[in-house]
Amino acid sequence: MASIDLNADLGETVDGVPTADDEAMFAVVSSASVACGGHAGDAASMTDAVRRAMAQGVAVGAHPSFADRAGFGRVALAVAPAPLRDQVREQIAALLRAGADLRYVKPHGALYHAVTTDPETALAVADAVADVSADLGRPVPLLGMPGEIAAVAASRGIPFFIEAFLDRGYLPSGGLVPRTEPGALLHDPDLVAERAVTLVREGRVDAVDGSTIRVEAASLCLHGDTAGSVAMARAVRAALDAAGIAVRAPW
Repeated sequence: MASIDLNADLGETVDGVPTADDEAMFAVVSSASVACGGHAGDAASMTDAVRRAMAQGVAVGAHPSFADRAGFGRVALAVAPAPLRDQVREQIAALLRAGADLRYVKPHGALYHAVTTDPETALAVADAVADVSADLGRPVPLLGMPGEIAAVAASRGIPFFIEAFLDRGYLPSGGLVPRTEPGALLHDPDLVAERAVTLVREGRVDAVDGSTIRVEAASLCLHGDTAGSVAMARAVRAALDAAGIAVRAPW
């Protein structure tokens, strides 16, 4: 039976207010990328996310970012490798202190995109994950899009899993449409569910110009803070179930 991971970015509270319906999303996904203080989240939200994950049998991943709560981690910042490594390591440590059985790490927002193109940023993040892996006595995988981070992870002995996005528009280059441009976000549950099945069965996704991009993804992402995320997540899960595709975490 074919299988796929379905992940969502959760635990993203801002000033104590959740940006997503975490209760509904945890009931559908197989992995949760939990905000750990850089762009959103705090000790209480991390503890709550870990509790929900344990109750639902959902794998927990750390979702570190640039230290940018004002910009929700979606602003590219110039941070030297050493302090960035420390920032990422501390965010992951905060989630561990909340009781997480850490299964993977997925950078957030601007950091996510930076590690695909900038070798120094990729190395800083990979080294932080290598530090955590050494502390835990096991390799902690990285989740992301192909690019610099994949090569750097391999050099550090860190497993790397490729992710595809269900609710984001793709450029012909394989990157994501910037959030400031038309077509950046998808909201139609039927369209998103169809994309999920196509990604698993055919390993492809359509770009905004109609071209086809090959993606061999191990995990499919829905953003919890996207409008209509719960309806999309439920439609995706139903479509995968109907297609005989098992939803389970690979970590």
